Amino acid sequence: MPRHIHDVAQIAHVELLTPKPQESLDFFCNLLGMQITSREGQSVYLRGYEDFYHHSLKLTEAAQPGLGHVGWRTPCAEALEERVPVIQASGLGLGWLEESVGHGRAYQFRSPDGHSMELFWEVDYFQCPAAQVSKLMNRPQARPTNGVPVRRLDHVNLMCKDVTENKKFFEDALTFKTRENIIMDDGTEMGAWLSVSILAHEVALMKDMTGHEGRFHHVAFWYGVPQHLADAAEILVEDGIFIEAGPGKHGITQAAFMYVYEPGGNRVELFGDAGYLILDPDWKTVTWRECDLETGVVVYGSKLPDSFFVYGTPVVELSPEAASEAAEQMPAPVAS
Repeated sequence: MPRHIHDVAQIAHVELLTPKPQESLDFFCNLLGMQITSREGQSVYLRGYEDFYHHSLKLTEAAQPGLGHVGWRTPCAEALEERVPVIQASGLGLGWLEESVGHGRAYQFRSPDGHSMELFWEVDYFQCPAAQVSKLMNRPQARPTNGVPVRRLDHVNLMCKDVTENKKFFEDALTFKTRENIIMDDGTEMGAWLSVSILAHEVALMKDMTGHEGRFHHVAFWYGVPQHLADAAEILVEDGIFIEAGPGKHGITQAAFMYVYEPGGNRVELFGDAGYLILDPDWKTVTWRECDLETGVVVYGSKLPDSFFVYGTPVVELSPEAASEAAEQMPAPVAS
């Protein structure tokens, strides 16, 4: 029986591209309560108040919104060296980056769909200013008093032309385990939720109904308890931020959610209320069938709008014919 060993330990940071850098920065700082740790060139580095590393979010000015890259940390230096040949053998490796803001030497690669990623071991830990030190010695920073502050980075959701191909790459090259997935009546794998920890997922993969490759669906930050989600909804509405869906609760992952668009155009999920933790080392993948999706996708709250299944960044223009074809592929119990 193979040993259950993960050579990836956790999601460490996400880089978002934004054509409205100041407006995006204001959103994450003023409304979500994130803290700036440094600036370099066209990028700003931020973190939530329970993120232990130098940053969990990198905002970079760009012509279009989208994903810059996802940073994954290994559990030790040896695991990093062991993963690199496996990634290289897949043909998706890009090479070593000797140094970067917030972490040491990193190996860069792409997913089969083209999403940029990097893998590293050495990290810089957040150095808390004296005025922000928490009385809780196990918390890296006192809770901010601006906005409804998010606590930490939770996961990313990547849109894929082929969910199964990308899922297998995460399983085989990066030692992830598939915790839940969706299989349609025609056998298509519509979505997969994978993790390397006790979290229900650190990466979600969902089929891009437009047929494009390498697009970004959302980044999620964990906020805590349901009252925080209700408070955030009121603040966001007052500030003119578009709420696409929620507040509501997913059946898959069992977490309370809200999806919003930050000013640059990227989708952000506020995710929390614990959901469930995977403590069983022999966890079996939970498969949701097409007939289960009404509960699987939304337990309570409004159904997800069609935009949830076709909007991603970079934004693509669809012809009326393509839009109609994409709508026909969407599961009937889910789409509005």
